Amino acid sequence: MTDIPTSGLVSPKILADGLGSPGLVTIDIRAAAEGGRQAFEAGHIPGAVHSDYAVDGWRAKVGNAPGMLPPLDHLAELAGRLGIIPPSKVVIVPAGLTANDLAAATRVYWTLKLIGHGQQAILDGGFKSWQTQPGLPIATGPSKPSSAPPYPVVMQQKLRSTADATFVASRSKLATLVDARSASYFDGKEKAVEATRAGHIPGAVSRDYAAAFDPATGRFKPAGDLAALFGPVPKGPAISYCNTGHTASLNWFVMSELLDRDEVSLYDGSMTDWTQDPDRPVATGAA
Repeated sequence: MTDIPTSGLVSPKILADGLGSPGLVTIDIRAAAEGGRQAFEAGHIPGAVHSDYAVDGWRAKVGNAPGMLPPLDHLAELAGRLGIIPPSKVVIVPAGLTANDLAAATRVYWTLKLIGHGQQAILDGGFKSWQTQPGLPIATGPSKPSSAPPYPVVMQQKLRSTADATFVASRSKLATLVDARSASYFDGKEKAVEATRAGHIPGAVSRDYAAAFDPATGRFKPAGDLAALFGPVPKGPAISYCNTGHTASLNWFVMSELLDRDEVSLYDGSMTDWTQDPDRPVATGAA
């Protein structure tokens, strides 16, 4: 039986070899856009449990910012309800269709790591890659999680940047701010509905998260391409942000988990939180 990786990505073959191993918790996170619970019941990886990324509250609306970290007691209860305990090896399964659904997996991965769970990986290519791999089993029917007590949260605060910490980093240049949105958002030509102003945090560099995704395979681009994409981001601490902390989690995952950069954090509030305070500056124009 092959060991499941405890960080980064896991291939369909390695997961298949590890099915049924003690302590494995496979979480299928397909939301309504990918068919949600109905799609899960029509076909999923054997033994997987379903957790709708949108419905189950992996993110919370705080004020007018829709993508904030939920209360820790909610996350503790959610992880426990899915059967996650500290020794669990967790595999997160997105649909594998778009960069956006892959970002849901990276946000769940970041959240679990933030609450102190040290062993999780994302299925490379998501459920689509599992389906298209010949000979791999597919189960049907409802989700049957083996629930556990609320997870004993031990916050890894270094993985999260707040508005205040991001403001200090922007002013002092002690960290590089990496904007995961498309150029039209970065330049200020459009904005999220909840944001009060268009543009980017001053001093940020632009790295569209979609550039790390290969739509032909449903997977991350090869390691060499990712290194070339993020290589120009200055060395040292980095803060990844977007509009709501969703797509920025994908850039965080690439920098932190695939390229092994130290001191990479995610600003979960991102521009929808940043712009709620008129004293926080916003810049426009190309990078």
